[in-house]
Amino acid sequence: MTKFLLDYVRQNQGTWRVQPQVRAGGQFQDCIILVFGKPRTAVFAHIDSIGFTVRYGRELIRIGGPRAQTGYHLVGQDSQGEIDCTLIVDEETGELSYEFTRPIDRGTELTFRCDFRETDTTVQSCYLDNRLGVWNALQLAETLENGIIAFSCWEEHGGGSVAYLAKYIYEEYGVHQALISDITWVTEGVEAGAGVAISLRDSLIPRRSYVERICRIARAANIPHQLEVEGSGGSDAKELQHGAQPWDWCFIGAPEDHVHSPDELVDKRDIAGMLALYQVLMVEL
Repeated sequence: MTKFLLDYVRQNQGTWRVQPQVRAGGQFQDCIILVFGKPRTAVFAHIDSIGFTVRYGRELIRIGGPRAQTGYHLVGQDSQGEIDCTLIVDEETGELSYEFTRPIDRGTELTFRCDFRETDTTVQSCYLDNRLGVWNALQLAETLENGIIAFSCWEEHGGGSVAYLAKYIYEEYGVHQALISDITWVTEGVEAGAGVAISLRDSLIPRRSYVERICRIARAANIPHQLEVEGSGGSDAKELQHGAQPWDWCFIGAPEDHVHSPDELVDKRDIAGMLALYQVLMVEL
């Protein structure tokens, strides 16, 4: 993902309204920071994936919280070549393993095999969380004049990169406002097709005045949106909230169904609304 994004920026930034400064490699590890103009707000989008790690004797260990079902196709690569294997879930113990023509090197990472499906109204695939959040950030980059886009790592299994990204951004540019470009869940209170979700809280609670300001901007712009209130879950925002710098943050993302599976499903109206709201917020905040 890091290589893909750096290649994408090099190939496309010439057509963007503002060409960003690119910060990558070295102290940023696999993360990327794009700096546009005189930034006031930073957008964080994580580029890591859920999946599985090969242990011993065909055993698999989860990376993050992927759904597991016997028959799911997993792909990867080890020292012996390409891998396209089948996930097996033991019905009695719940332990995970794989079925393949040969043993796979221990430590190999496996992900869901991609089966991208599109209709007039939806897109469906593995890893829309958070490829759609990354897509949103790249679309935003085309017209962004002032702002920062940070592509982070490891959100799906504990985080760790946003802490140093946030410290660098705050100290170098004085930016302390954040938007989290990520994908949320369809629930009993958040519906597909009803608009982009603005999260009032998950397991953490952002500063009320900042979120209310975002809601006022969304209403004034007449962008369809819905308010999310959850008692669990989290995002890149947790490292902002727990950090030493005074960051304000808000999670804003399209809701998806069939979460963390090969069949994640998102309504195109919510995707369009997500981008529209980010475009307005990066001007107004």
